[in-house]
Amino acid sequence: MNKKNIPNITVGILSDNPIRFTLRGKYQYSHEGFIEGSWKAFADGNTIKLTSGENTLRLPEGTVLEPATDECSFTLHEVVIGVGFHWERKEDQVFGGALKLIIEEGKVTAINVLPLEDYLVSVISSEMSAASSPELLKAHAVISRSWLLAQIEKNKSLEQKGEDYQTVTETETEHLRWYDCEDHEHFDVCADDHCQRYQGITRASTPEVEKAIADTFGEVLTFDHKICDARFSKCCGGVTEVFENVWEPVHHPYLQKIIDNDSIPEGYDLELKNENAARSWILGNPEAFCNTNDKEVLAQILNDYDQETNDFYRWKVRYGQEELSELVKRRTGIDFGLIMELVPVERGESGRLIRLKIVGEKRTMTIGKELEIRKAFSGSHLYSSAFVIEKIHEKNGIFFILKGAGWGHGVGLCQIGAAVMGAKGYDYKAILNHYFKGAERERRY
Repeated sequence: MNKKNIPNITVGILSDNPIRFTLRGKYQYSHEGFIEGSWKAFADGNTIKLTSGENTLRLPEGTVLEPATDECSFTLHEVVIGVGFHWERKEDQVFGGALKLIIEEGKVTAINVLPLEDYLVSVISSEMSAASSPELLKAHAVISRSWLLAQIEKNKSLEQKGEDYQTVTETETEHLRWYDCEDHEHFDVCADDHCQRYQGITRASTPEVEKAIADTFGEVLTFDHKICDARFSKCCGGVTEVFENVWEPVHHPYLQKIIDNDSIPEGYDLELKNENAARSWILGNPEAFCNTNDKEVLAQILNDYDQETNDFYRWKVRYGQEELSELVKRRTGIDFGLIMELVPVERGESGRLIRLKIVGEKRTMTIGKELEIRKAFSGSHLYSSAFVIEKIHEKNGIFFILKGAGWGHGVGLCQIGAAVMGAKGYDYKAILNHYFKGAERERRY
């Protein structure tokens, strides 16, 4: 293990004006300048103004506050977590490493600079319970490390090519968009679910987490010797989705449709791009690794705020016609008028909708991809786009019922499915082989 070769990464944590932070221990901001204690940081033109009581400092934009010792830590106050989700809230978070301050759109952005392996200790503890099974922890360490390094390589490639990276396709009748970490220009990844959930050293780690990181030190998934863009979601709903149906139109052979089971469920047509097959699958209750109510297993994946719901494998939401019309208008910015019909146009390999037509009194438009659909039909994010639509007429009006499967985009590793596999005795290599067909493991440093 050669720790000297561990790359440093940058993680965007918080953007506001001002931001508040507390430095525990001395942090160096210039050749001879050190500060500690509680501060506010304001964007003031092209400089950062720091205030602490009567003390004021003006620092260049992009200043990095370096810890004087390894024992130093800093707290960022009122960090928003779960952005756009039903459990969105603010909390104070503690971080190791350095604090970089930049200005974006008139606000101060706080960026944590730290070694990749230290970042992983937090990600594994933030994405799931630090008390998860050792094999699940090791599997997640490998995919989290792989995903991050793949994103860094991709962003460097895009920068070198100087290409205008497009994530939106729009016409008069269609709006398609996907979301990825290319949204971030000034740091490698953000700290929320948009990238990987990262909460510094706020979430208590354990010796088991640290051992999982150490046991897989520098280990990544590769395909043709290129680091895999290894994705994961909470619950695939029984079948994983292919990459290009969720993000950019690029085929990754290791991110294919996987039946989340050790055998094929009987009684189902698994050609889930077909509407009738998708309906039968979503309305059914097929056996799958991720089809579990085992509280001990779920506690490995679901932190306290994630456990505020447990209807993730199969779920249902109901909207009145006027309620739905107002929601979609607010969430998309498009006034469809009263929504008359929701028409599936195209489904992916897992039955997830990737194009959905909204027929309104004022306008008809097809939207996609999966996250754009999830955003449109919930005040936060719909659990997934794997749903069927039922329109019913009742005495008090028309209602749309969405019956769905899974939690998240469904690409790559299914966290709940992987937790069940770990509980059943599968080792981390078998878990990775199940979800990333054809990928190999390599140590990169």
